[in-house]
Amino acid sequence: MRAFGFLSFGHYANVRGSRTRTAADMLHQTIDLAQAADEIGVNGAYVRVHHFAKQAAAPIPLLTAMAAKTQRIEVGTGVIDMRYENPLYLAEEAATLDLISSRRIALGISRGSPETALRGYEAFGYTGSEDPRGADIARDKFELFLQAIDGEKVVEGDPQMVGPGQRLAIEPIAPGLRDRIWWGAGSRESAEQVGRQGLNLMSSTLLTEATGQPFHELQREQIERFRAAYKAAGHTGTPRVSVSRSVFPIVSEEDEMYFGMRSRENNDQVGVIDGMRSTFGKTYADTPDRLVEQLLADEAVMAADTLMLTIPNQLGVEYNAHVMESFAKHVAPALGWKPNWEGPVQGDAI
Repeated sequence: MRAFGFLSFGHYANVRGSRTRTAADMLHQTIDLAQAADEIGVNGAYVRVHHFAKQAAAPIPLLTAMAAKTQRIEVGTGVIDMRYENPLYLAEEAATLDLISSRRIALGISRGSPETALRGYEAFGYTGSEDPRGADIARDKFELFLQAIDGEKVVEGDPQMVGPGQRLAIEPIAPGLRDRIWWGAGSRESAEQVGRQGLNLMSSTLLTEATGQPFHELQREQIERFRAAYKAAGHTGTPRVSVSRSVFPIVSEEDEMYFGMRSRENNDQVGVIDGMRSTFGKTYADTPDRLVEQLLADEAVMAADTLMLTIPNQLGVEYNAHVMESFAKHVAPALGWKPNWEGPVQGDAI
C-alpha cells in the first residue's frame, strides 16, 4: 500500500442522527471533504454511483467540482454502473473531466452492483439485454467507451460538412485517458479480463465467490491473477490496483462510541448478493497499533497500491476528516503510505 483515499456512498436521509439530510447536503459535504482530505495529504476522493436511491447518482458534475476545489488529490468513482450510461457521452464527459483536473482522475466503471430498481437501466432507454443482470449491455457499451476515449473514429461524417468518406472521433480527446480508467471486478475471473484489457483493477469489500478462504487471501489471489493476465497479454505499463476496507482508528471517546467493541469483534461474512454466494470483508476498528498489525497481515491491502476507506458520510465532514487524519497520522505511515504532495500514485511494473 502506497496510497489511500476515501470512498463515499453518498447516503442522505432526513433521519435522527444524520448530518447529511438532503441531496444538497451530501453534494456540498463531499466537496468539502475532498478539500479537507487534500490538505491532509490523502491521495484520493472517490464516490459510489447508484440510481433510484438517496445516494450519489450523477458523478461527473460532482467530481468536476471536487477537482476544481482541490490541488493534488485524485478524484474518481467506485463505480459507475455502465448499464445506465451512454458510452459516447460518458467518453466526452470523462475526457473533459480529465483535462479540467490535469489528469487527476480514477474512473472506476463496471456492470454495477444490485440496484433498488428492477432493470432500472431500461427506464434510461437501454433495452435489449439478454442477461437478467444486464452484464451483456454493460460490456458492449464499455468496449465502445474505450474505443471513443482512445480517439478511434466511431461515426460516419456528414459528407456535406466534412467531405466524403470521413469518419469522426469524439471531442475532446484526453491523451492517455485509458491509463486512468479502472474496471470494478467482483471475481477472480473478471479480474483476469481486466488484465487482458490493460486497465486498472478496482476491487471492493466483497467478492462474488465463497471458497472458504479468508477474504483477504481470496482478494490477493484476484490481484495476482489480474497481474498475470496483464503480463500475458503483452501489456508493459504499471497498472494500478485498489481495494476497499472500512477502517476506523479508535483514538477518542467518540470513535469508541461509534466503532468500538462491536466492530472489534466482527469477521468476514459469507452471504448471497445478486443471486451469488459472496464473501464480504470485515470492518477494522481498533487502536492504531492494533490496526497496523492487522492491516500488515491483510494480504490484499499490502498487494494493492491504493486503499479506499469506506466512510460513514452521514456523520458529517468534521468527523470523517478526523477519521482520515487519524489514519494518516497513526496508521498509514507504517503501511508504506506516501502523502499526495510527494506526487501522483504509481502502479507496479509488471
